[in-house]
Amino acid sequence: MFVKICGITSEDDALLAVAMGADAVGFVFAPSTRQVAPQFAGDIIKRLPPEVLTVGVFRDMARERVLRIAHTAGLRAVQLHGHEPPELSRWLRERLPMVIQAFPAGDAKVRRAADYGADAILLDGPSPGSAQVFDWSLAAEVPAGQRVIIAGGLDPGNVAAAIARTRPWGVDVASGVESGPGEKDAIKLRDFVREARRAFAELDAEHAPLGDPDGPAGHESPYDWQEES
Repeated sequence: MFVKICGITSEDDALLAVAMGADAVGFVFAPSTRQVAPQFAGDIIKRLPPEVLTVGVFRDMARERVLRIAHTAGLRAVQLHGHEPPELSRWLRERLPMVIQAFPAGDAKVRRAADYGADAILLDGPSPGSAQVFDWSLAAEVPAGQRVIIAGGLDPGNVAAAIARTRPWGVDVASGVESGPGEKDAIKLRDFVREARRAFAELDAEHAPLGDPDGPAGHESPYDWQEES
């Protein structure tokens, strides 16, 4: 199970997410109301426990700049959320511990997800960051063996249903746990993580998630962010 809280804009929110049990926190470097500066994110990351995966979100940015920001901030993963070609994702994966490639659900490129060489595939709504829930049945289009992260309009009230329907490796949320743009809500955060973990536990009791090395796909996990810790 993997729970990522994205759109972190303050140290307090980052520490809150960690305290509530998040596995990863995300910092947005693409144009957004939640966009932060690399050095600002780096100062926060220095204060986080080493077992927490820190992810930078980028969109249609030159690969050298993505790499430079990742090193400046001390990120352990990057999430590509634009129209990046497969070769850009592969280039970054050769130089960084983890790459997450995002696609709008239903995009034809999802069927060629393996070409990107990413450690996980994130499925979002048609407009990233819009908090729109997509048709969860589209998750079935991801090729077998790919780790799947579900995003798009998730909140404490629907995350369990999303997990039960899609059987993902992980879930990702931003606005669904906020009291305002870029401001995390402690109660929503607590409830989201609790509901997600409950749903993952129930799923684990019935079926192994998609992409799990012991599951039906039978593929070895490409990267364990906790292993190096």
